[in-house]
Amino acid sequence: MDEKQLAEELRTAVGQLVRAVRVIDTMAPGEAAVLGYLDRSGPMTTADVAHERGVSHQSAAKAVKELLQRGFVRAEAHPSDGRKNLLHITPAGTDRLDEERHRRAALLGTAIADVLSAEERETLAATLPLLSRLTDHLRRR
Repeated sequence: MDEKQLAEELRTAVGQLVRAVRVIDTMAPGEAAVLGYLDRSGPMTTADVAHERGVSHQSAAKAVKELLQRGFVRAEAHPSDGRKNLLHITPAGTDRLDEERHRRAALLGTAIADVLSAEERETLAATLPLLSRLTDHLRRR
């Protein structure tokens, strides 16, 4: 299999896996993404979130507004640019994100246990560093 075909099959398989796991989500994808970025990267502006997600500022702002209203995110004046707000995930936001992550992991863990042999689970585990390297490379672009 050449690189182009491998890339297409990987893209398809990963996309289908992500969509299959997300069917149990109880949060809007944009809101979960914002919480995830704030949890992993620390405080960000709405513009930073939009850039990271590859969406419009308006789309990110809509998700941020919902999260602020629910108390999952708090905003404070940006220390170097008073026109901007710096967004922080709150403890309630961390708890909510953890719920989503645990729900997804439980679903996926059950599927792994039900479908894959011990040898296949080892093979899957061995691919994780490769997938991480690909992700890191693509993020640096």
